[in-house]
Amino acid sequence: VSSPSTSSSGINAEWPLRPGVKVIKNKAYFKRYQVKYRRRREGKTDYFARKRLTVQSKNKYNTPKYRLIVRTSNSTIIAQIAYSTIEGDKIVSEARSSELPRYGIKCGLTNYPAAYAVGLLIARRVNKKLGLDETYQGVEKADGEEFFVEREGERGAFYCVLDTGLARTSSGARIFGVLKGAVDGGLDIPHSSKRFPGFDDESGEYDAGTHRSRIFGEHISGYMQSLLEEDEESYKRQFSQYIKEGIMPDMLESVYSKAHAAIRADPSPAAKKVKKDGYKPKSFKKQRMSLQQRKARVAQKKAAFLALQ
Repeated sequence: VSSPSTSSSGINAEWPLRPGVKVIKNKAYFKRYQVKYRRRREGKTDYFARKRLTVQSKNKYNTPKYRLIVRTSNSTIIAQIAYSTIEGDKIVSEARSSELPRYGIKCGLTNYPAAYAVGLLIARRVNKKLGLDETYQGVEKADGEEFFVEREGERGAFYCVLDTGLARTSSGARIFGVLKGAVDGGLDIPHSSKRFPGFDDESGEYDAGTHRSRIFGEHISGYMQSLLEEDEESYKRQFSQYIKEGIMPDMLESVYSKAHAAIRADPSPAAKKVKKDGYKPKSFKKQRMSLQQRKARVAQKKAAFLALQ
């Protein structure tokens, strides 16, 4: 079957053209078409933003440009300190909300208080790694007040910028909870309080008390208490993990304050489990049969077939 003829302009000669409609995707368009980067096609990376976060001035002599990368999922919050190279990004340090049970936060690992704890953990961890944990303590007790690290001694505070990826930077988002935790932990991150909970757009004023209540989960405890009084069955269903751990609505603030103290006491990551001698990872691939096994299998099939005759 012959295909419809095409003119030199890339337009099918047999297809009628509508008057007043300009053909955009013609032959010239496809000849000049350039495929976008893979992570752009997958919708994972905003390269317009990435360029401005990673490209370093030439007069900085290849000095790393550090980023605080924050990503959230349905089950965890991830924070990383990274810098880019021509071979790829290099990770300096990482913290996840899945580590928080070590510090006493055993449920609610994706809420705002957990985000603050992850930010505090990554800050204390990277400062300890660089030997800055004693010099830059940050805010000992979270109060929600505006805080900016000031230089002390010969070495300045660790400087990085916030990388939010494709997430919406809505006011009160958990991303800014991680930012606040990292700043209170002693990192130098340029920011303002306009996106923190407690900032009023109309008056332009920032209420630190509102932010503190979010950091210690007062909005969660308030909802727990109201649900417990109104619908106990819904309370048992929605907060089953809290009930299992024996956490009541009035205990949340103490849980988070103890966790902050525990993070400051030991921010180092958990030791990796040593694998036993002779350990083999579980494989789900079908094992390749040897020649003898294949011959035996054929013989077995023959015998089964002849037995049916």
